[in-house]
Amino acid sequence: MKELEIYIDGASKGNPGPSGIGVVICRDGQTIKNIASFIGNTTNNIAEYTALIYGLQEGLILKVERIKINTDSQLLYRQLKRIYKIKNPNILGLYNQVQHLISAFNEVSINHISREENRGADKLANQAVKQAAKKK
Repeated sequence: MKELEIYIDGASKGNPGPSGIGVVICRDGQTIKNIASFIGNTTNNIAEYTALIYGLQEGLILKVERIKINTDSQLLYRQLKRIYKIKNPNILGLYNQVQHLISAFNEVSINHISREENRGADKLANQAVKQAAKKK
């Protein structure tokens, strides 16, 4: 397995508030794994970065060489493309972790997609928040 396509999303109810991540991992157009995880109380941007980190880590576990990341977060996309500067120290730490993980792959592309194209990851992220709320 040489290449994966990953769809990522973060959800925060309150921003900051209860947050979850959703990651859909695809190979050759087929979904091979879904990840939905509650990550505690945080901001939407931190949830987006956390979803990306989970996706990149999954790529390492699966020993892929190329990874295509799809996000509907314009902020995350523009920060990763260095269009926007990162001022928040918490985000900067996550950004540095992402850069470290990216260096393990031969090729990484990051694409900004519409919310409609990212429904799977969005559903997983919101599902993680809802399931955590039920457990209280």
